[in-house]
Amino acid sequence: MAAPRNLVVETGRLMKDEETAEDSPTSKKPIGAKLDGRYPLTGWEFTVALSVFLVFTTGLFCIYLTMPATEYGKLKLPRSISDLRMLKDDLGTYASIYPTKFILGYCSTYIFMQTFMIPGTIFMSLLAGALFGVKGIFLVVFNATAGASSCFFLSKLIGRPIVLWLWPEKLKLFQAEIAKRGDKLLNYMLFLRITPTLPNLFINLASPIVDIPFHVFFLATVVGLIPASYITVRAGLALGDLNSVKDLYDLKTLTVLFLIGSISILPTILKRKRIYE
Repeated sequence: MAAPRNLVVETGRLMKDEETAEDSPTSKKPIGAKLDGRYPLTGWEFTVALSVFLVFTTGLFCIYLTMPATEYGKLKLPRSISDLRMLKDDLGTYASIYPTKFILGYCSTYIFMQTFMIPGTIFMSLLAGALFGVKGIFLVVFNATAGASSCFFLSKLIGRPIVLWLWPEKLKLFQAEIAKRGDKLLNYMLFLRITPTLPNLFINLASPIVDIPFHVFFLATVVGLIPASYITVRAGLALGDLNSVKDLYDLKTLTVLFLIGSISILPTILKRKRIYE
């Protein structure tokens, strides 16, 4: 009877080790793991997040200190179209006199907001169109890509518990879709970036968790954000005719975006058709 007894002892030891591993803050939990309603970040992860935030904030503050004096009371992040119109009037002259310093401040603010998931980048994109015209599209695509890439690496570091806390089911579905794509992953990511199928915030945070390679993420972001950025910048040119952000994406605009997005996944559809034939 020694063998069964030893087996029981070993089994109990393994179960204890597994419980200890699950309680460890450094252990990786599977995609479907639940957090039981607890705050998603451990103390170590919160410290890392706070440290990164402070580094970015300090850099942003130093950039603002190097800029020429202005009426700082008029500077604020726009939260509505009316805020945006007032900000355009206040910054128009400043941007024409100090274009380089203004662009530096604009880019650092946009990337900061995108990195830390601060709402309002849509208004920053509209502002680029209002101040720089169609050329603002290059500014928007650059900032959106840089901010998304920064958010990607931040999520790679501490994002898993946050995404599991906010979107557990959506994350599992996303992982299943990514697993199906294989060598056509870039086409699928382009489709997601071009169309409003998934929020960009979710894509930025979830991509490193489901092991999307950064070069695929980067290329899909650079190319896929161009159509939506063009629409937003063009709307910024006619800021006086815009009543709400919702006016940006009417049925016609959404149809065009989905048509463009469908072109990106056309190779995958044709390949599947040939396989079934």
